[in-house]
Amino acid sequence: MSQLKRKRPDSNSVADSLTEHERVVYDAIRSKQEMGISQRDLKREINLLDKLASKSLKSLQDKNLVRLVPNFQSKGMKHYIAAEFNPSTEITGGAWYTDGSLDSDFIGVLKATCLKFVPNLKVATLEGFVEAVKKSRVSQVELSKKQIEELVESLVCDNELMKVKSTGIGEFASIPVGKVCYKRIDKGNRVSGTMASIPCGVCPQISICTPDGIVSPKTCVYYNTWLDF
Repeated sequence: MSQLKRKRPDSNSVADSLTEHERVVYDAIRSKQEMGISQRDLKREINLLDKLASKSLKSLQDKNLVRLVPNFQSKGMKHYIAAEFNPSTEITGGAWYTDGSLDSDFIGVLKATCLKFVPNLKVATLEGFVEAVKKSRVSQVELSKKQIEELVESLVCDNELMKVKSTGIGEFASIPVGKVCYKRIDKGNRVSGTMASIPCGVCPQISICTPDGIVSPKTCVYYNTWLDF
């Protein structure tokens, strides 16, 4: 996919409007394309006096040829990009960042959307979460499957969801055997750490399960499948 989004300025008209120093600064910034360049690295590269570099940058901004963009990795440092390019997610931080800062409110809304989706189906796959977020339209940008997975995994870390493996039986009947899926953790009976993924934690027969009983770990289909995982 092309990194260009804006119409590229005509090279002749740009050249005619720039001074010698502005041309040096502009060419250095434009050569970095969607990655842009920090003011510190720019001054090192062009080898101009600070006063001339700063004056040229100001003029290029006034002419709408370069612009400042937030860099979430270096918030206190100015970062420039040629106006014709969109900044890389390596600079902006991607969908989770707004103006260089982590968008906690946006992430919170997306997490809530994922959690709301689970009780309706009891068990959810990653693909189900992707479709749920898409249909909710809470995000103005299209989120990738990888980004949704990051959200879901964070909910596992938050002890809101547990990761399990489908047995193809009961509530897993519509999910292929062995496929990783997710269940909501009951807030009134939370299990943490490794125990959160053991099927015993959500088994309706747990109260009558004993080592030598009719229901036991030795005969449990769910438990044996979990051990194979």
